[in-house]
Amino acid sequence: MAKLEYIWLDGYQPTQSLRSKTQIRKDFGGTLEECPMWSFDGSSTEQAEGGSSDCLLKPVAIYPDPQRKDAYLVMTEVLNADGTAHVSNGRATIEDDDNDYWFGFEQEYFLWDTLINRPPGFPEGGFPRPQGPYYCSVGASNAYGRDCVEEHLDACLEAGLNVEGINAEVAAGQWEFQIFAKGAADAGDQIWVARYLLERIGEKYGYSIDWHPKPLGRTDWNGSGMHANFSNGAMRDSGDEAVFTAICEEFGKHIDRHISVYGADNDQRLTGEHETQSIDKFSYGVSDRGASIRIPVGTIEDGWKGRLEDRRPASNADPYKVAAAIIKTCKEAGQG
Repeated sequence: MAKLEYIWLDGYQPTQSLRSKTQIRKDFGGTLEECPMWSFDGSSTEQAEGGSSDCLLKPVAIYPDPQRKDAYLVMTEVLNADGTAHVSNGRATIEDDDNDYWFGFEQEYFLWDTLINRPPGFPEGGFPRPQGPYYCSVGASNAYGRDCVEEHLDACLEAGLNVEGINAEVAAGQWEFQIFAKGAADAGDQIWVARYLLERIGEKYGYSIDWHPKPLGRTDWNGSGMHANFSNGAMRDSGDEAVFTAICEEFGKHIDRHISVYGADNDQRLTGEHETQSIDKFSYGVSDRGASIRIPVGTIEDGWKGRLEDRRPASNADPYKVAAAIIKTCKEAGQG
């Protein structure tokens, strides 16, 4: 017997939530091909009307479930009853899933203590010491929620997700994990499954996970992003500064294309403060964390071979849509 946990994204707007349910299968060998299509009640997830409520779940990726015996995590995309992509299906927006494109997403988030209704480390009715001691911190007076974060890291690694690191972030109770993958679909699958595991592990500790880009409002505390590092063959191999300039200049022509899929309420985060550029402006610069796109100094030191970092995606953005937009703009720049 095997437990298959089918995971999908609901139809809530402006930010989707994760949903899942378990199917029991006999004589299951652990392959994606063995995972059947399944259905669910879309009228309960803002994805269908009650009179015609069936939506389909199409399995697209499978990972071992490290927290359940004889179990697997099955990432799916939502289809209409006729087999066409549902309007909520961000994975279907990937027009050209070119594995020549590599992505490294830096997923920031806040742990949120459900008993006290604030992040761990925040005193009742106020704020902890100002930002400064929490980033990459250690010690009970600086780092909050480490047990949950460490368990999440181990679970992701056991599931086969390509997590490349974690760290405490700038605000108290704020953390980050990084995932690298080749291709937009694989990158999105891994981020969503990692988010799912974090949500599920948080249940054990009494933490919900706040993906909002500015959960503490317009205060002097950093928001949460999902910085998107990306490269293609030309960026990695050509050694030509003009390749990077052409891509950055093309991004500047499509602000709306990117901001429209870079997460709800991102205007609260992209203010020009706290290591961001304003949401209605575009800039790029070497080692500039206040720019829309940062050119890492390592890219230059390696002879203009490497990656770029789009710092605008919010923590609640759909990685499928972010990666799809990045590929589209790079190709329109004639550089990939």
